[in-house]
Amino acid sequence: MRTVRAMSRNGDVNEPTREFPEYAKGQARPGLASSSTVEEDQPDLTGDPSTTARPELVDSASGGRGRGLFWLAGIVGLAIVLVLGVQATGLWPSWRNPFTQEQTDRSQPPLLKSIQDLSRYVAAEGTFQVVIDLQKDRKYVPDFLLGERTLFVGAGRVESYVDFGKIAEGAVVESADRKTVEIKLPAPQLGEPNLDLANSYVFAEKRGLVNRIGDVFGGDPNRQREVYQLAEERIATAARDSGLGTRAQENTRKMLEGLLRSLGYETVTITYLVP
Repeated sequence: MRTVRAMSRNGDVNEPTREFPEYAKGQARPGLASSSTVEEDQPDLTGDPSTTARPELVDSASGGRGRGLFWLAGIVGLAIVLVLGVQATGLWPSWRNPFTQEQTDRSQPPLLKSIQDLSRYVAAEGTFQVVIDLQKDRKYVPDFLLGERTLFVGAGRVESYVDFGKIAEGAVVESADRKTVEIKLPAPQLGEPNLDLANSYVFAEKRGLVNRIGDVFGGDPNRQREVYQLAEERIATAARDSGLGTRAQENTRKMLEGLLRSLGYETVTITYLVP
C-alpha cells in the first residue's frame, strides 16, 4: 500500500517528516495499513466512544462527582448534628422506635364474692419445695415426634392452725378458787397448700413435633395446670409427714399458758381432742 509523505517546513524539501495513511477511493477513513507514527497521533474513531474520551475530561468528571459526594455527606452529617442537638435541648420530641413492644392491660377489676370470719390461730407454717418431672408419651411413637416432658420446680407454704371457733361448750373448766383451768381444744389442722408463684418455675420442657404444631393451631392454655396441681399435692403430703401438726399443738399450748397465767391462773392444762 502506498503512502503520502508530508514535507517539513524547515529543512530539506525532499526529507519526509511523517507518513499519512492512504485514503482509498470512495472512503473518508484511512486504510488499515499505516505507519506506527500515525497510530500514535491519530485517535481511534472506529472504536468505543468511551475509549476516545479526552483524559482531561474524564478526570474533571470524576473530580466533580467526588466533590458532589463530599458535599452531600457533609450536608447530611450537619443535619444529623443539628437534629440531635435540638433533641438534646428538649425543643424537639424524642424519637420512638416504631417496633417497640407495648403492653396493654385489659383486665377487669377484682370482684368480691364472699367474706368469711375466721377464728383460726395459726401456730406453725412450713415452707416446702418439690421438683416435678412429668413425662407423657405414646407407645411405639418416638418422643421427638409425639410426647412431652416438663421439669417443674414448685415452692409453697402450708399452715397448721387451731380453730378456736370449734371449741365446744364446756371445753373450759375452771376451779372454784380460780387458780386452775383446763381447756380442751380441737386438734390442729393443715391448711391448703399455697403455691408461691414467685419462686416456682418451669426449669425445662421438651415437646414433640406434633405437640408443637398443635400449639400453633390452638394449644391448651391450661397445659401446665396439671403440673401445678401435682406440685400442690406433693407439698400437702410432705406437710402431713413433717410433724407440722405436732409443732402447732406445742406452740398453741405455750401461747395459752402464758396468756392464762398472766390472768392469775397458776395451773393451766391444755388437751387436744382426737380428730
